[in-house]
Formats: sequence, structure tokens, C-alpha cells
Amino acid sequence: MPVVSAALTDLGLRRPANEDSFVSRPGLGLYVVCDGMGGHAAGEIASRITADTVDAFIQHTDVVTESFTWPSRYRPEWGLDGNRLVSALLLANREIGQRTQDDPALRGMATTAVCLLIETADSRLESPNDRISSQAPDPEARAPEALSALVAHVGDSRAYLWRDGQLDQLTRDHSWVEEQVSLGVLNEAEARQHPWRNLVTRALAGADEPKVELTPLSLEPGDRVILCSDGLTSPLSNAAIGEMLARTPTGRPDELCQALVDAANNAGGPDNITVIVVEVT
Repeated sequence: MPVVSAALTDLGLRRPANEDSFVSRPGLGLYVVCDGMGGHAAGEIASRITADTVDAFIQHTDVVTESFTWPSRYRPEWGLDGNRLVSALLLANREIGQRTQDDPALRGMATTAVCLLIETADSRLESPNDRISSQAPDPEARAPEALSALVAHVGDSRAYLWRDGQLDQLTRDHSWVEEQVSLGVLNEAEARQHPWRNLVTRALAGADEPKVELTPLSLEPGDRVILCSDGLTSPLSNAAIGEMLARTPTGRPDELCQALVDAANNAGGPDNITVIVVEVT
């Protein structure tokens, strides 16, 4: 089932530097958005460490054997890809911690992260009894009707699913304002304007290992997945994002990325903006 994608990052209108990082690796089925925090160059370093670590670990574990030593306890209920994503993010957290120990000037840096991993034909857990078949693929074999995918996130960078004209937020922000929304104290509009809207309750900060939230996903033809930093979602409501998706034809993920970034900047551009659009065709 073909997948097309595009990614775009933008400084925004009020920040002196771009502390966002992203990964777009269609061959691995991997897409990542990281939003650095900490000021100066530190946030950029934390987000880049995370993006690079996740990229390297997912590539390294494209095929793993039963004897592979995982950097954290393997949880069978998460499946192979769940353990790959969680381990990659925990490794990134450890690397951030090591960098802050090596350079005290970087203390306080942290990053959010949201990842999408689409199962590919190559990613698998290989047992010693596996053999490579020399048999040619059956040309009449039916293509899968859906793609298995997994979203992992820490912090308030988000993933959305657009399906059949409806936008669903796949991730729940790990933030103070989200907790207030859940309690009924704030609504979405108030949360986006609240002075504490940038206060996250989970992040990759190099100290205690954060709890990574996993969201399984089954992708169908016509689906769009959007990964983004809060530079998009702070100035734009979910309804506004959905309207942009409705107006942009499928098959043009680069145009959709640009339209979303432009809309965030037209709404004030208060932060760095990073958007990845993945479409199942």
C-alpha cells in the first residue's frame, strides 16, 4: 500500500532560533517530530539528539534476532515496534542526560517527541529457524487492506488522523493545561491561551526515564497522519486544522505542510512550527 509524505519546519515569527527537529525516513516507515526546550542552543541540541537517536536505533533494529540485547526490558504486550520506539526514546533520554553531565551549560535542556512507525515488510523479529525463501512472490497475492502503525509520544507534540473527512487527535498532551481540560476546568480555547500552556508534565530531560505513551493505529487508503510541534497547535484549533485538511486535495502532502505552516504564522507564529504529513494512497 503506497505511502507519500512531506515534512516542513519553520522558525515562526517570534523565536530567534529553531529548536525543533524532525526525521522523515519513508524507507523505514519512520517519522518523528521533536520540540526542544531550554533556551539558547540547548533545546535545539536536545531535540537533535532525540531525532538522531531514534533514527539510528530504528534503523539498527529493522531486523533483530531473539538474542538481541534490548537497552530496556522487552515488553511482549508492546510488540516489536512498540519496544523499538520505547527503547529508542529511552536511549535518547539517557544521551541527553550524559550530554548535560559532560557540559553543565546544557543543564535544563529537554525535548518533547512524537513518533510514527509504520510496519514495513523488512521489520521483523527473526528466529534462528527463519530461512530466506527463494520462491518468487505470488503476483496474484492480495495487497493488505490496512497498514499496521504505532504512535509513541512524550510531551505535547501531537499526532492526528484524518479519515473520511474527520480529524481525530491521536495523542493526549502531557501538559498542565491538558490536565485542566480533562478535569473540566479549561476548554480547548482557554488552554491554547493560558499562560501555562507550555508547561509539560512529561519530557525527555535526561533525568528519570519518562513514561512513553503508545497508540496503535491501522491505516487505510485515503488516511492522512499529521505529526506536529505545538507551534502549530498553539495558534490553531483542531477545527482550523481540520478545515485546512478538507481544503487541500490528497496526494499533495508538501502543499498541506506549507498551508499549515502559513496558517500558524498568519495566526501570530508564536513558536517554531514543524509538520509532517503522511498519506496512504
